[in-house]
Amino acid sequence: MTSTTAAAKAHAREQEALGAGPMPVVPARNWPTPPVGVDPAALTWAETVPGGRYTTRVLGRGTRLRLRDLDGRACAHLMLHRADAPWERLSTADTVKVPWQAYLGAGHPLLGDQGRVLATVVADTSGHHDALCGASTRRGNTAKYGAGEAHSASPAARELLLLGLAKNGLSPRDLPPTVSFFHGVRVDDDGRLIGLGSAGPDRMVELAIHVPLVVTVANAAHPLDPSLTYDTTDLEVLAWVAPATEAELPLAEPEYRRALANTDALVTALEAHA
Repeated sequence: MTSTTAAAKAHAREQEALGAGPMPVVPARNWPTPPVGVDPAALTWAETVPGGRYTTRVLGRGTRLRLRDLDGRACAHLMLHRADAPWERLSTADTVKVPWQAYLGAGHPLLGDQGRVLATVVADTSGHHDALCGASTRRGNTAKYGAGEAHSASPAARELLLLGLAKNGLSPRDLPPTVSFFHGVRVDDDGRLIGLGSAGPDRMVELAIHVPLVVTVANAAHPLDPSLTYDTTDLEVLAWVAPATEAELPLAEPEYRRALANTDALVTALEAHA
């Protein structure tokens, strides 16, 4: 089929007719099933990420990002960097410390290491998430599955995230601990981390983006996944223009208001010097 250059060209062009498979849809407005109430023209990112793969995109302030676990076995390891100043990045320590809550859910801010809100969880139908374990590692996956390299049958989330970061000029030193969605973790009375697994298929989280961000997502098995086989399933990633409303934000919390004020002050300063 691809034994000659002409055959390879014809084969490549045939892929356009295959629709929204495990690849980005460009332009995103051509995504066949936009969220209810969302104008397809507002979509800026539409992609299905298979298990063991990653994706990355720059998203602007006022964007809504939705991650959806289609079949109940996805695990979205998420990393955020400020697009205009990538040394400011997601801090899992501040994300659990500032709101006095270790468990992610609707209304939870994802904080950077400069006291600013990078994104806020504004909707959640899963409730099974983790801000404590970090991404799976090559060593851990090798011990568990027999391999953990990025291009193996059981890639570690950290190895995949490093590939996504490299596409944005970032290096291993730019990858601190991450948060993950769709695999729950709780701390028991003895301080042990207990994996709760998935909440089931067709669960989603939505994030409101407050500053321009480099978003990097690896869809890879969670470190506490009890399965001895690497069977992570598809993750749907959609983004569209939709600034958060005041009703969606936890403005009653003083810690959140202060972090959001820090964010807004930065945005105002950047716009004044644009």
